[in-house]
Parts: sequence; C-alpha cells; structure tokens
Amino acid sequence: MIERMKRARRVAHPTPGAQRVRRRSHVPCRADNNINPARAAIEMSRKRLTITGAILTLAFCVIGLRLVDVSLMQAAVEPRVAFASKAASLQFARADIVDRNGVLLATSLPTASLYADPRQVLDPIVAAKRLAETLPDVDEKKLAARLASKRGFVWIKRHLTPRQKWDVIRLGLPGIELFRREEKRVYPQGRLMSHLVGYVDVDDNGIAGIESRFESELKSRTKPLALSIDIRMQHALCDELGAAKEEFEALGAAGLVLDARTGEVAAMCSLPDFNPNTPMATKGTSRFNRVAHGVYELGSAFKVFTTAMVLDAGVARLEDRYDATKPLKVSRFTISDYHAKRRWLSVSEIFMYSSNIGSARLALEVGGEAQKAFLGNIGLLTPSEIELPEVGAPIVPGVWRPVNTMTIGFGHGIAVSPLQMAAGVAAMVNGGLYRQPTLIKRAPGQTALEKRVISERTSEKMRKLMRLVVEEGTGSRADAPGYLVGGKTGTAEKSKIGGYRRKALLSSFVGTFPVDEPRYVVFALLDEPKGNKKTHGYATGGWVAAPIVGRVVRRIGPIAGIRPYENEVPPIRRDLAMDWTPGARTLASY
Repeated sequence: MIERMKRARRVAHPTPGAQRVRRRSHVPCRADNNINPARAAIEMSRKRLTITGAILTLAFCVIGLRLVDVSLMQAAVEPRVAFASKAASLQFARADIVDRNGVLLATSLPTASLYADPRQVLDPIVAAKRLAETLPDVDEKKLAARLASKRGFVWIKRHLTPRQKWDVIRLGLPGIELFRREEKRVYPQGRLMSHLVGYVDVDDNGIAGIESRFESELKSRTKPLALSIDIRMQHALCDELGAAKEEFEALGAAGLVLDARTGEVAAMCSLPDFNPNTPMATKGTSRFNRVAHGVYELGSAFKVFTTAMVLDAGVARLEDRYDATKPLKVSRFTISDYHAKRRWLSVSEIFMYSSNIGSARLALEVGGEAQKAFLGNIGLLTPSEIELPEVGAPIVPGVWRPVNTMTIGFGHGIAVSPLQMAAGVAAMVNGGLYRQPTLIKRAPGQTALEKRVISERTSEKMRKLMRLVVEEGTGSRADAPGYLVGGKTGTAEKSKIGGYRRKALLSSFVGTFPVDEPRYVVFALLDEPKGNKKTHGYATGGWVAAPIVGRVVRRIGPIAGIRPYENEVPPIRRDLAMDWTPGARTLASY
C-alpha cells in the first residue's frame, strides 16, 4: 500500500530532471514547426527556376533552329508581303525576267513609299518646306496644298531610297512618318534591252514590251520568265549598230539575230533607245521599236523572195537570161538599175548584181496571184505574231496589179518589218521551213510549228546565190573570214506623198552564216545614212549596212560556239561554187 502511494505521488509531481527532459524533448517539436515552411519555399523556388530555365532553353533552341532554317535552308529572298491600308490593297511581286542563260534583265526590289494623313499635320507649309528640302524632286507648293486638305490620305513620294526614308524619319513631322512597303521594278541592263523587256508604270503595271505582253503571267508565276535573247549577242549587235549610226550620221538603226533552226530571236536592237528605269524622261521616237513595229520598203533585199519563188515554181533556171539592156517602162513608171550592166543577165547575175529590171521580169514570170500567195505563206502580208504588243502591220497593195507585181519583185510597193524580213529569209536558207519567230526560250527538244514553203533543193540554190553576192557581188563588205557569210543588200528610197525622196535612203543587209549549214540570220538597217570618205560618198546597203553584219558575225560566232573554218576549205567551196556565166536559153518576157 505504501509503495503504491509513492508511485502515485511520483506521477502526480514529477521531478525537475524529468521536467527538463520533457522540455528538451518538446523544444525540437517547436523547431520543426518553424523550419519546414522555409525549406518548402526554397524547394518551390528551385522548381520554378528549373522550369523557367527549361522554358528559356527550349525557346532559344527554337529560335536557333529557325535562324538556321531561314539563313541556310531557304532561298535568299525577302518575303513578298505588302501591307494593306485604306488606300492600298494586297499586292504581289512580279516575276523576274532573264535571258536564255539566266542573266537578270528585270527584277523587283522592295521600297518604301511616303504618304501622309493631312488631318494630323500641324503646319502644312512648314512640313512641305522641310520635305521639299529633303526630297528635291517634290514640288513644295503643290505638296503644301495637298497637306492642307481635309483628306485622310495623300501621296508624298513613291519609291524612296533607304537614305531618303531615314532622312524623312529624322524630320519627326507629325502625320508624315507613314510609309507603305511597295516594290520598284528595275532593269539592270538599262538601255540594252529597253525595247524588248519594256517597262512598268508607277503602280507596277506593264505598259510596254514583254512586261505588257506577259502582264498576268508575270504577276502569277514564281519562276523567272526566260527569253530567247542572249545578252552577249545583244551587246555585240547594239554596239555595232550604234557605231555605224554615229559614223554615218543616220537617224536611226535596227537589227536582229535570228536562229534559223528554231525561230528564236537571239538579239534585237532598235536605235535610238531609252532607259526603261526612267521611261517618262524619254522624248521623241526613242521608244519606237523599229525592228518589230516599224514597217519599211526594204528594196533589193526582197529579191531573195522573188528569186526563190521563181526557182521553186520551176518557171526559170539559174542559167536562164533576161533582157536588162535598158530601163523598163510600165505605164507612167520607169524601172531602172542603180549600176546598170546594159546587157542580158542570167538569173544568177540578176541576183548577184541586184538588177531591178531583171527582178521585175522574174516576178512577171510567176504572176501576181502566185506572188501574193508566196509572200503570204512566209508571213509578209499579216502582222507578226511575236510576243510583243508593239507589232507593225505590213503595207500591201489594195489591188495587186501587174505593176505592183513588178515593183514588189525588187522590194518597192510593199512595206514589212525587219523582223518579218529576217524570218522569211530564214525559211529560204534553212531547208525551206518557215518558223514563226519567238522571244521566249524554247525548252530542250521543243520545236516550233513549221511549214514547208520551198523545197530543200531551192533552199540550197539560194544559199549558193547569197554566198555569191558576198564573194562577187554587192555584199562583199559583209564577208567574215572563217564563217562563210551569205546575204543580200537592200537600198530603198523613203516614200513621200506622190513619190520618193531620192536622198533619203533605207540601207540594209540581210545575211546568214555559216552559209553551208545556216545557224543564224543577221539583219542590219540604217535610216537615212550619209556617205563619207570611207564609202566614197555612197550610203547604199553594200557600203554602210553590209560591214555591220560582217562585224557582228565575227563577234557572235565564238559566242555561239561556231568554230571558224580554215582559210581554205576546198570541199565546202566546191559545194558552194556556182557557174554564173550566161549561156543558156534567153527569155525576153515582159
């Protein structure tokens, strides 16, 4: 009993040591309650930092991958986007235009165009003055009037340079720092391709040349439009035409290089020309395309067609002779020769010496109906279908009388474009196949629509005759050693009301090379050239135009990969040789 009471007393009144033990054991419990929230906060912060770091790392990885994709994987072009506003709708860039080898002829560059909200302009007069000082070609008075209007949008200047844009921004004028992203069409080759490529207006709409003809296609396609032009041949042709135009003080010049096998135009030049980057600054007739749009009486060059027509119809042979002893009178007209031989001439001699009398008689041998059908078959009576909006319509007789048949036989009384002339001659020398000329590069293996207009045998004879003109006749100055040029001169007086201007000449030469296997037809024309000491005062096709063709051939032959012949090539010369001595039957047809 006593022991039981002691135990109860100890439980009810614990000793001080026991109490200390219990306090010590209780202190840790208070410490645990104070430390756990801090640790939890630290742990939470660590987790947040880890998550944030992971997100940032992922973001940098995405940005890095995008930079690699933009800089290395994608084409190096600026995204073609235009900003839409109340005054502008969404626009897209025009496709580039390139030559047959990929050389850039036309492209679009992003530019900034400056406009203003007049309602936000504080002082229109001050703003106009400061803008005119920054942009010299801006009219201060007109601009001040526009800025003083109540409209919400007015143009200030289109297509600013980056420097001009920065200068405008530095002005800090309220209501003025408004730019619209646009695209400006530029032409890296400048004047060299002006008549072919054409140009666009301020709103990027094509209004001339290829730019106009392929307006919708250039706005919808993504790949460049490849032309048949070889810029190297273009430069050679324009360079030689320009030098001759200056030397002979001509009013203008025209020329082209045509692929006789495919109908592709390799070069086309019309002088004077213009800068397509600033077309509105051009005055006069510089924007007139003399090759495709101009139509001319080309004179004796037309004898290529008359001779081929007669030979192919079988009404005359090369050795047949015609009376050219005196001028030919028809009604009130008199047909005479420039350098008259005053004797009977064979068909070969008529062509070689360029006899108007003989050609008129040859044309009568075939007749007007057959002549009209023949010329129509080679595209000389209707406008050319080449890919240009500027195409001239031939001038032909309304009624095809015998006198018309005779004059057309030597290139008078009918006017065609140089382009049509070259395309017709190509058919005479390439084996007899007419192909419509084109400015678009043909794909490998792609052939043009063609039709036979003369036989291969007649074509072979024409090549020999054209070579004879260069070796022995009026075209000797077109010779280019190593390339066997063949061709025909042309000299015509320019027409006027009631007759012709005797001293105003159109002098031309149409040639082909290599004449044994023609690759190209080259045409050159000078408008009203003036003779000089070098030409003994003459300004005819043989003196002023034939040398142009010879020089062009020498320059474009290596470009085309045509290897020059050796000085003497007996087999080829033998094949091209022709006996033109008169001696066969004599024809005195009228």
